[in-house]
Amino acid sequence: MGKDVGSNTYQPTPMLVVKTVTMQDILTALRAGISDFLRAPLFGLFFGGFYAAGGLFILASVTYFDMVWLIIPIAIGFPLIGPFAAVGLYEVSRRLAKNEPLRWRSILGVVLDQRHRQLGWMSFVILFIFWVWIYLVRILLALFFGFKSFSSVEGFFQIIVTTNEGLAFIGVGTLIGAFLAFILFSATVTAMPLLLEHDIDFISAMITSFKSVLASPVAMLGWGIVVTALGIVAMVPAFLGMIVILPVLGHATWHLYVRAIARDDTVDAADNS
Repeated sequence: MGKDVGSNTYQPTPMLVVKTVTMQDILTALRAGISDFLRAPLFGLFFGGFYAAGGLFILASVTYFDMVWLIIPIAIGFPLIGPFAAVGLYEVSRRLAKNEPLRWRSILGVVLDQRHRQLGWMSFVILFIFWVWIYLVRILLALFFGFKSFSSVEGFFQIIVTTNEGLAFIGVGTLIGAFLAFILFSATVTAMPLLLEHDIDFISAMITSFKSVLASPVAMLGWGIVVTALGIVAMVPAFLGMIVILPVLGHATWHLYVRAIARDDTVDAADNS
């Protein structure tokens, strides 16, 4: 059995069919994401601000505890938890598409309710991969730099960009990070909004997400590049760009999900306008 998050009545979970998407669908979803952000800016700024504040807190903690080596892996890996942070934005887009009222209590209630559903397990998968990434970076540091300590952020970056060990560390770390990012992207690109909308198990949601990537590899890879590029740009001013970029990408992800996964009730009024 499945449950529509916007209703108090239980309904059978619909048969899910993966559809092929194109680069035009990606652009349309991105435009729809911008439109949803402009239609409900306070919700977007709230969730984006919360995400940015989390990034600043982690950055401040790393600096305070003299763990400067964590700055690069956190800066690269922090966007990996973006899909979890965007759950509230998926709900806002779902309600906008169905012309349902937007109330803070209802939106936040849906987000909090996810701890009792399969999306909570999906969030655990995301955080697990994030910590695997941090652990692997620590191993790479030990392999390339031994027990060398870094006294400051400036010293750390100087060693990274001016030594052969540093360049090798960046090269190997980039390859490993790209692989983990691709796996996580493929597992979550449609799984997170799917789990929000329907009560299915998270394994099935992940499999469906992988199928959506395999069905449209070029378009989905293009979307992954867009997300990565915008995420990097947004983090340059101390994560502050995430206040706007996260909500736009979160809303756009919902619209991409609507195009990639066929359901009984696939209705997206905003995209047809």
